[in-house]
Amino acid sequence: MSLQQPTTDAAAVSDDALRDVVYRKAMLRFMPLLCLCLVAAYLDRVNVGFAKLTMLDDLGFTNTVFGLGAGVFFLGYFLFEVPSNALLHRIGARAWIARIMITWGVIGALMPFVQTPTQFYILRFLLGVAEAGFSPGAMYFIACWFPSDRRGRMLALYLTAVPLSSVIGGPLSGYILAAFADVGGWHGWQWLFLIETIPSIVLGFVVLKVLVDRPADAPWLSEQEAALITADLAREAERNQEYTGFFSALRSKLVWQLSIAYFCIVSAVYVLIFWLPTLIKQHGISDPVQIGWLTAVPYFCAIVASLLNNAHADRHRERRWHTALPCIVTAIGMAVSWVHFDSLLLTMLVLSVTAAAASTTQAAFWSVPPTFLSGAAAAAGLALINSIGNIGGMVSTSLVGWITDLTGNSQNSLILFAGILLVSVVLVVRLPAHLVDR
Repeated sequence: MSLQQPTTDAAAVSDDALRDVVYRKAMLRFMPLLCLCLVAAYLDRVNVGFAKLTMLDDLGFTNTVFGLGAGVFFLGYFLFEVPSNALLHRIGARAWIARIMITWGVIGALMPFVQTPTQFYILRFLLGVAEAGFSPGAMYFIACWFPSDRRGRMLALYLTAVPLSSVIGGPLSGYILAAFADVGGWHGWQWLFLIETIPSIVLGFVVLKVLVDRPADAPWLSEQEAALITADLAREAERNQEYTGFFSALRSKLVWQLSIAYFCIVSAVYVLIFWLPTLIKQHGISDPVQIGWLTAVPYFCAIVASLLNNAHADRHRERRWHTALPCIVTAIGMAVSWVHFDSLLLTMLVLSVTAAAASTTQAAFWSVPPTFLSGAAAAAGLALINSIGNIGGMVSTSLVGWITDLTGNSQNSLILFAGILLVSVVLVVRLPAHLVDR
């Protein structure tokens, strides 16, 4: 027995080394593209916040009109999210994600022609319909390639696109607003919407070329490498027998618990995304380019914090507190942001900590559902959680717009959403550890 032990250990080391090589190949092939796709998606959400800086005066919209228009996007998202992921599971992630991106790019290109509140509402709603299913579809695709002990880091890499879209989109949106104002007789916000839809359409065609639905169909993997990934995922699926069917996820109390928790998280996060440029502008900064660069600072901090937190969660196989603790920090940061500081430096410090914690919460949260959902259940569960969560985006943006018109200060709503975040903390911590902490 003692003579055979070194051979067994050597085989284990060899398998682990091969596993690292194989998953690194998959990561390098898929994750940069998925990140770019999510950046393109979130540019649509970042740019509407910047368009608000001049769009309201040009079109005569109130903050209430803008808040409702920004939020009705999530109604379309909510209504079509689960049906979209059902089609994704049937058709395949590659083709369906490409369809989503090309469709939302075409609809986004119509935004420069908005003249009335009704037109604004209709296009924002259709944009939500077109984009429905994208993010849970991308996360479902990741779950089809990476087992749970690696998935948290992959999801964190994917979701760094959310703060990265603000790091890129903030300065870019500010530059377009300033540099393209009155070019060709168009306002800066019109050019902003048009220019920032182009990447979505281009990337949609790239997705068709690059993504592969199953390891067995990847020509750049050997049979041994494809079999290794398939075996890893099969072993994980055996542990998730309770939730495998499409409708089993929709009936799951845990899925609904996560849906409500994500509703609370998204409600707060989108307050930051949509209103951060306005909070900075309140310090007397009117140059859109300067606002764009300042907006990028908190989200750069968010990228670093998110990657570190999810890597730590993977190593320790712990998900609940890695989600709950940054959520608590976000709530505290939003409550502190309610106070108007005379110092821009102090404001930026608070916003940076808050944005970093908020993005970290989102990235950690999405590593939780795939720990107990697999197959069709993962497609359904991820879609339901995301659709209900994104209704929080509609509620929060609409409510903040109304509160701003009523009180004259958008910061008055921050304390409300800080409290809402604490509800998500309770719901996440009460998840069964034996199902999610692995």
